[in-house]
Amino acid sequence: MAGYRKLGRTSSQRKALIRGQVTALLNNGKIVTTEARAKEIRKVAEGLIAMAVKEKDHFDTVTVTAKVARKDKDGKRVKEVVDGKKVTVYDEVEKTIKKDQPSRLHARRKMLKVLYPVKVADSAKAGKKHMKQVDLVAKLFDEIAPKYENRNGGYTRIIKIGQRKGDAAMQVLLELV
Repeated sequence: MAGYRKLGRTSSQRKALIRGQVTALLNNGKIVTTEARAKEIRKVAEGLIAMAVKEKDHFDTVTVTAKVARKDKDGKRVKEVVDGKKVTVYDEVEKTIKKDQPSRLHARRKMLKVLYPVKVADSAKAGKKHMKQVDLVAKLFDEIAPKYENRNGGYTRIIKIGQRKGDAAMQVLLELV
């Protein structure tokens, strides 16, 4: 007997389905799916959250200096004429960044293997061109993990919501607790 549900799909289709559903769950906080799928998705999602909880504090804060282009009031780069050529003016800025320790970096890479990249429409601008990338791994470490740091597992909840009309499959709401 297999240690997982096959969900009536080939292995590549099944992995893609689970990856997509886990990504949607962590991005939105809840999804509606069938009971069998939810139980498989729960395994993967809880593993990712447990990894994030374990590694959330394993980073060093480092101060670095970076060159940043100076911008005018319209948000365009300021240019200056030097030796007859227009050259962008740069300012040096001190920034503090989080530098992952090796264990957290490993966890981050394992999460990136599972999660798909997510793009969300920018609220200020409309259209397909104005999409911004959501860093789900950073969301796992910074928002989701601190919420569950005092909890030993059980990060998701399955609530039955009734049968689907077409094939009478049990529909459930899978959500983060």
